[in-house]
Amino acid sequence: MSPIVSIIMGSTSDLPVMEKAAQLLNDLHVPFEMNALSAHRTPEAVEEFAKNARSRGIKVIIAAAGMAAHLAGAIAANTTLPVIGIPCKGPCLDGIDALLSTVMMPSGIPVATVAVNGGVNAALLSAQILAVEDAELAAKLDARRAADAAKVLEKDAALQAELNG
Repeated sequence: MSPIVSIIMGSTSDLPVMEKAAQLLNDLHVPFEMNALSAHRTPEAVEEFAKNARSRGIKVIIAAAGMAAHLAGAIAANTTLPVIGIPCKGPCLDGIDALLSTVMMPSGIPVATVAVNGGVNAALLSAQILAVEDAELAAKLDARRAADAAKVLEKDAALQAELNG
């Protein structure tokens, strides 16, 4: 099956964060591709990637970068597909620099932004966007949400038993 989500990172140093997004998309059976392109070192390749994404069947783009973190914005400037930015922790400022770079987009060029190193939430948000028109995927997301809630309640019950038992 052809990819419908594109995961792109500014550097392969972001791969540990993106692997979490990839694993979740695999678990949900959402086909994706993964690339490493830099907004600053390969700007022409990023522009071409973004401009051609829709014609390749991509429906959502997840873009991760650290430090200046311009990748999501550079992509969003060249496509009207939904772009989800993941700010990644870099060698300084604990990822706050990347968060501010990702979230501070000018009017007219939106980038949905998740938490620093938020690969799981980026994958979930991309799946939720796709699930608007995919009832089977929506059911998988509902089941995952219910399972996550059940885990929390189970842990709470164990804690209460330990404290009160």
